[in-house]
Amino acid sequence: MKKNKVIFLDRDGTINYDFGYVYQKEKLKFIEGTIEGLQKLMTYGYKFIIITNQSGIGRGYFTLEQYNDFTNYMLEELRKSGVKILDIFYCPHISKDNCSCRKPKLKLFYDAIKKHNVDIENSYAIGDKIRDLAICEETNIKGILLGEQSDKYISKHNLLDAANYIINEENEEKI
Repeated sequence: MKKNKVIFLDRDGTINYDFGYVYQKEKLKFIEGTIEGLQKLMTYGYKFIIITNQSGIGRGYFTLEQYNDFTNYMLEELRKSGVKILDIFYCPHISKDNCSCRKPKLKLFYDAIKKHNVDIENSYAIGDKIRDLAICEETNIKGILLGEQSDKYISKHNLLDAANYIINEENEEKI
């Protein structure tokens, strides 16, 4: 069975602007470069899996139904631009729940790797916080941090910049 090249994406602050516990459709605003970056990566055979902490559910700020409504709306808006998300894994818990799925813990990543036969050697994790790249500490998945500098990870401005970097890296390896 062919392994999938995957981009693990954080949601809030990576794909869409993070206004704090975003769940209302009218607050969905894609970060500049998101759609174009994802479209470019799709042409190179990458699939997308979103791994997202959604503690607003656990805090009672919004319900699971509201989260699902927002998520379905976001997926439809992405589909209109030709972007398909393979899967979404979310953690509804708050930190003090001490669950195994809240990033930087790795359960959701490993569940996704197993479910979708992920090619760890040729996959990336992209997020706006170090915890979004936690899987990079234990695997050969490469990490890209958006919006801030890091001594440990490649830093890029947005998903378009990250896509251009990944594509350049892939082309360099073929030479």
